[in-house]
Amino acid sequence: QVHLVESGGGSVQAGGSLRLSCEASGGRFKDFAVAWFRQAPGKEYEFLAGVTFSGANRHYASSVRGRFTISRDNDKNTAYLQMNSLKPKDTAVYYCAADYTGGDTVRMFDYWGQGTQVTVSS
Repeated sequence: QVHLVESGGGSVQAGGSLRLSCEASGGRFKDFAVAWFRQAPGKEYEFLAGVTFSGANRHYASSVRGRFTISRDNDKNTAYLQMNSLKPKDTAVYYCAADYTGGDTVRMFDYWGQGTQVTVSS
């Protein structure tokens, strides 16, 4: 069982940056792939970025590639999402998720954080 807690959300103006953190406890974090998703009001969950258990491989959704960077520090049991050049359409609740195999869809992940709100104003 892995418990995930996101932090780092907030309000920022368009063009600004935020770094989200996802701290894990209760399990072997280094064995899990991690991904970031978001959900805007009235919309489905959207995959943003994923990283393998070692951090060696990363993949991104086209909507955020080049602006967002996923990383992890297994010694700190923490994953990160650096978000640059933020746009109003990035406004959403952001979630980290973890699982042994990983992927880019919600059903591939058994462990989820509670989410952190990101609001980007124009």
